[in-house]
Amino acid sequence: MNETIINNKIREEICVIIPTYNNQKTLQRVVDGVLNHTENIIIVNDGSTDETFELLKNYPQLAQIHFPENKGKGIALRKGFKKAKQLGFKYAITIDSDGQHFPNDIPIFLEALQEENRDVLFIGSRNMNQDGVPKKSSFGNKFSNFWFWFETGIKLDDTQSGYRLYPLNSIPKKFFTRKFEFEIEVIVRTAWKGVPVKNIPINILYDPNERVSHFRPFQDFSRISVLNTILVIITLFYIKPRDFFRKLLKKKFKDFVREDILASSDSNFNKSSSIALGVFIGIAPFWGFQTILSISLAVLFKLNKALAFVFSNISFPPMIPVIIFGSLKIGSFFVGNTKPLRFDHSITIDIVKSNITQYLVGSFILATVSAIAFGVGSYLLLSLSKKSKK
Repeated sequence: MNETIINNKIREEICVIIPTYNNQKTLQRVVDGVLNHTENIIIVNDGSTDETFELLKNYPQLAQIHFPENKGKGIALRKGFKKAKQLGFKYAITIDSDGQHFPNDIPIFLEALQEENRDVLFIGSRNMNQDGVPKKSSFGNKFSNFWFWFETGIKLDDTQSGYRLYPLNSIPKKFFTRKFEFEIEVIVRTAWKGVPVKNIPINILYDPNERVSHFRPFQDFSRISVLNTILVIITLFYIKPRDFFRKLLKKKFKDFVREDILASSDSNFNKSSSIALGVFIGIAPFWGFQTILSISLAVLFKLNKALAFVFSNISFPPMIPVIIFGSLKIGSFFVGNTKPLRFDHSITIDIVKSNITQYLVGSFILATVSAIAFGVGSYLLLSLSKKSKK
């Protein structure tokens, strides 16, 4: 690719952010290496207690941010992003100052951005199988890759590399994490916005004599685990249902039924289980949460989301009095009621409130029995339909 074209179109819109904390052995080499490619550099000194401050006096032409005390990598990057946007940059490459990244790989990011011609978040993909890579780093990367895939549906080879290119106007405006877990939060939430997140190959150098790692195995891994737990909950109860409805709204109803339900490649057992799940959620007392629960649980158990969603609407208005009456009636066999029940307009919310235990017990029993009946019935019908087609 013609590097002059890259310079004209991209270099003026891109900067390099170098967060650093007590990396006096390698910082100068990294800064000088980046200067071979651009002077658009922002250095964030995250409260270093070594000779970093004195070393950076040799680069008065570069934008610098100095924290009086260590704040964490997440805060350092957030401040770097804010400064970059203030200076008018649209993209920022982040490179660690511990010497493991090669500044000569910067053109790889520029070429990838040029080829995409759109906002993409690029993560440098390291060869984690090469000599010198700590086993704990390789395990941690695989662990992170799995949860990133679960939360976004995107498969990557490396989600922990700090060598990245961020589209500054496409990443979230506000963040909640402050330390190493920030780099997970930003890529997951950016992917949720519909921005592509991709790997590009880079080189790495693990030199135990120079490299200083500030990753604390117990504390930071615990913080990352807590973050992933929160992200998984958001994925199941918000992101997956949101994406499902977006997909549903883009299609005509006939196309949706034909493609997502009738022509589904799911097995008969999977389809019938999805129907059973939807019926259970629709009848059980999860008022207001049926849609979120049915789709989230369908995603969790790898069932047919469309079928689960459709049958969760079994509690549509004409059926509500029937379900309430049936729940109260069944519950009365297990929990005594004070008034005889009649299937008419006398069934009100006040009656349900005064017999709440009876209603809850009955509704769960009714939901379970109905789910089994619908599940078994649909499985038999689907099996018969399949045989008749043959």
